[in-house]
Amino acid sequence: MKQSRPALRYAKAILNLAKEQGNDAEVNDNMKLIAATVAESDDLDAMLKSPVIKASDKKKVLDALFGDKVNSIGKGLFSLLAENKRMSMLESVAKQYTIIFDYYKNMQVATVTTAVALSSELEAKIQKKIVEITGNSATIENVINPDILGGFILRVGDVQYDASISNQLNELRREFDNSHYIPKI
Repeated sequence: MKQSRPALRYAKAILNLAKEQGNDAEVNDNMKLIAATVAESDDLDAMLKSPVIKASDKKKVLDALFGDKVNSIGKGLFSLLAENKRMSMLESVAKQYTIIFDYYKNMQVATVTTAVALSSELEAKIQKKIVEITGNSATIENVINPDILGGFILRVGDVQYDASISNQLNELRREFDNSHYIPKI
């Protein structure tokens, strides 16, 4: 991860510029789009990291690909990275931006693992519980894992709350294994 420190510097500069212009949330959406697009396309990632392809050609591809989907700050990032010959850092910069934007807005990502997809009313209850526990709101990311049988596992930052049925069964199993009950014969 030799690119993480420079990517963080670029991301901080972009956030400061976006805050000055008052469109930091729009830039966050743009950065999520850029990061997702690069992560999904192996060809785009390979093109950005290729030392053979000129930086100006990489910028033309990005301008054509994102067109009017990205605002002027995103297009300025393409130009800046092309000028500094650091196009390979585009995905890292976009990811770092979303991380520091969430920190700036006191937002966290809460991962909720359930056996089935969350309903909107259940998601609202979980959001209320997250605010109660941490004091901040969070973006809820639902992971579906049928192995937990039922209940849920909530993870916010370093805190994990496991209310899954599989965990309760495991605790019950451990309790039986550790009991010193000897039946009378």
